[in-house]
Formats: sequence, structure tokens, C-alpha cells
Amino acid sequence: MSKIVLITGVTSGFGKEMARVFANDGYKIIGTGRREDKLTQLKEELKDSLHVVKLDVRDKKAVFEAIKNLPDSYKTIDILINNAGLALGLEGANNADLEDWEIMIDTNIKGLLYVTKAVLPNMVKRKSGHVFNIGSIAGNWPYEGGNVYGATKSFVKQFSLNLRTDLKGTNIRVSNIEPGMAKTEFSNVRSKGDEKKAQKVYEGYQPLLAEDIANIVWTIAKFPAHVNVNNIEVMPTCQSFGGLVVEKSN
Repeated sequence: MSKIVLITGVTSGFGKEMARVFANDGYKIIGTGRREDKLTQLKEELKDSLHVVKLDVRDKKAVFEAIKNLPDSYKTIDILINNAGLALGLEGANNADLEDWEIMIDTNIKGLLYVTKAVLPNMVKRKSGHVFNIGSIAGNWPYEGGNVYGATKSFVKQFSLNLRTDLKGTNIRVSNIEPGMAKTEFSNVRSKGDEKKAQKVYEGYQPLLAEDIANIVWTIAKFPAHVNVNNIEVMPTCQSFGGLVVEKSN
């Protein structure tokens, strides 16, 4: 029987490409997203390989109802990919919009927790499953304007490690994937629709592509059941580390 993969945030970027990669390998996909038109387009492309669920992961009640009400043929989720997430704004902490902070926390942290909590009991009962959390290098390395976004991804990393600890003896695998600069809708969302500003981020660089991350997740998922990749940090070759900043006194 085909394995079942639940991917949150399939309407663009990493999620959309992961749906394609897994579907092309014969997996059955449950894809969630907020934008119904984008879900319909992906359904038309992947056809019977994809079961779509219109869902905002920030809505706790809706998340648990969606998992509970899945068709019987989709209830046995083998792989959960917590992909839904976003960054908003690049202002310093003193100038940042508090609502932006709250949306990032509600999506990147609470949404991830709701979906994990809803799916996990069945995996534990079966003593089988793999949870992928899509983190970010922003959870490891600070940068100007990264404030709350980076903090949410630090949470994802630590939660992944603790989840793995709590699940010892269940055969459930947990992997945290941490991409660096990647060209998706990420920058457009962060720039709040300012296309020119969003594209300027990538000028002169060869960033990661959505299919790069999709292929990494798919490859790890195919490893034998006794192999767990705890954490993997991946950057485009053009991206590296800036070193420590030292301010001179006048």
C-alpha cells in the first residue's frame, strides 16, 4: 500500500514541491493550505495522488477536526511534514509590528504544535512514523531584523530534539530541516507583497530552490527505518557566515 504523507502549506514553495516529489514516487498526499484556488490548481496537477484540506494551522479547533475527519483511506499518516510557516517584516525589534510577531508565533510555533499533537497519537499507537519540521538557519544564526522569526525557528529546533527524546522506544523518527536562503514566495510574504523589494534579496545570488529542499526531505524519508537524521542545516554555496560584529568606541 502507498504510504501517506501529510504536508502543511502546500500552496507554494517547499510544500508544493514536496507534494510533487512524493506524489511522483507513489505516495498518497494530504495537502493543507489557506488558499483554496491554489489547492485546486495543485489537485488538478496531482489528481488522485492528492487529497486537499483547506486549513489555517493557526486555528486549533479546525486542525483537530480536519485530522479527525480525514477519509478512512487517509487516516494512517506515515509522514508528517510541518512546512507551514512565514516571516513578516525585517524591522529591528524596536520598530517591528507587534501583530507581525504574533502571526509568526501563531503560525510557526502554535500551528506546528497543533498539527503535531493531532497526528502523533496514531503514530505512537502504531509505533511507526516520521515527523519532519521545517526550521531555518535563522534558528541558529542571528541577523538584523530576524528577531522573532529566528526565535520561532529556534523553538522548532528545540521542540524537534525534545520530541525525539519523548518518543524514544516508539520507532518514530523526527528530523528538523534548516534551509538557508531559498527563492520561494517567502521573500514576497516577508515584504508584504512588495515584489521589487522581494526580488532584490536574490539579485546576484544563486539561492536554494524549493525542489532542493523537497529532494532532501524525500531522500531522508527513504532512509531505512533504523536511520534517523536529527538535524540538517543547508545553505546555498554563495551563503556563509559573517563573523562577529565589534563596535568601536568613539
